[in-house]
Amino acid sequence: MLIAIIVIVLVLALAGFVVTGFNKLRTSDVSAQEALGGIDVQLTRRADLIPNLVETVKGYAAHERGVFEEVTRARAGVAAAAKGDDVPAKAAADQALSQALVRVNAVAEAYPDLKANQNFIELQNQLTETENQISFARQYYNDAVATLNKLVVTIPWMFFSGIANVKQRDFYEAPAGQDVPPTVDFGTNAPAAPPAAPPAPETPPTA
Repeated sequence: MLIAIIVIVLVLALAGFVVTGFNKLRTSDVSAQEALGGIDVQLTRRADLIPNLVETVKGYAAHERGVFEEVTRARAGVAAAAKGDDVPAKAAADQALSQALVRVNAVAEAYPDLKANQNFIELQNQLTETENQISFARQYYNDAVATLNKLVVTIPWMFFSGIANVKQRDFYEAPAGQDVPPTVDFGTNAPAAPPAAPPAPETPPTA
């Protein structure tokens, strides 16, 4: 009788341990997935601000076509990446849009009237706020992934990863080479400087 009780207790303890391990891994995985969704929300919000920003800048610098095409392509890349779960693709699209926005801001630097435009200022404020939210969401996701990945590779939780159908996730990081701020060369697209005034004629010496 005592042996039977011991066996039952051991079986219940083992079952409880398995359930605990399963729940711990699944909870950690769900937290990471929810954190990734938070990044998507902020990336989509930023992408939604781009059309108005482009139209505002076009009003002052319509000839900067290459910059507008780049930021439009980058926006489309973010929208496409947000529909999937490929974290490296999301990070690459995010960084590409950030670099395109750097070029848009560089265009604005060449047009003081644009920088003073109230709509442009408001859009810049919204973009800055969204960038801060994206930065927070990235960090939150990476923290959640660090916790999950540690569980997946450490004893005893690693033994339950197969049962829970949980595996390590990718961190949200910019691809190598894309974390370098872009340089901007306006070349012939920059507004032409006014011609220099001719030198004043020399006054002949008086006798």
